[in-house]
Amino acid sequence: MNERPPAPACIGIIMDGNRRWAREHGLPTVEGHRVGYTKAKELSGWCRDAGVKNLILYAFSRENWSRSPEEVAYLVEIFKTVLFGEAEEFRKENGALRFLGELDRFGDDFVAQAKLLEETNPKEPSMTVVIALSYGGRQEIARAVNEILKEKKTQVSEADIAAHLYTHGIPDPDLIIRTSGEQRLSGFLPWQSVYSELFFVPMHWPAFMKKDFEAVLSEFASRQRRHGK
Repeated sequence: MNERPPAPACIGIIMDGNRRWAREHGLPTVEGHRVGYTKAKELSGWCRDAGVKNLILYAFSRENWSRSPEEVAYLVEIFKTVLFGEAEEFRKENGALRFLGELDRFGDDFVAQAKLLEETNPKEPSMTVVIALSYGGRQEIARAVNEILKEKKTQVSEADIAAHLYTHGIPDPDLIIRTSGEQRLSGFLPWQSVYSELFFVPMHWPAFMKKDFEAVLSEFASRQRRHGK
């Protein structure tokens, strides 16, 4: 009997293509985001079933603030729904939520609720979902360096930077999936992704199915990860 290969400790997802999926189906942009949000919830279940302990979702980049006010407002409402409404359901299953990025841009109430959720996460969660909001990888690294400078250090190590990243305490992603056919990371976890296996899949995020996820996991299990050795 073949043993099931070990699950990745951490998966990162660039959820791309909500707007293109909506256009192709003759739907308003916000409908693409609504379906994309539902898909993200489905994905967390797929990860749990597969034994994945950490999931990092690239939900909103710093550049996304330049989109239309209507679209940005709708996305912010989705994030508030997660934060103020549906987070407790996830936590009832012993799940933990973390947030990374420039949360202050979403307002004081948002920051306070995110901090409260993180402070009251289960001590030994069955799964941790990390949501990147107003996130940019270069900004994250610059922020880490500035935090180190406040400590009056004269020399900075890789360990120092890693300890000051938003993702401190979360494993670097073993694999990163980007949907919608684009083949770049677009500022997603530049420090943490140096040894991530990359998967670029053609379908838009709302069309990403469990079978597609399982196909990625199957290919990941077949890859040899040498880490430069």
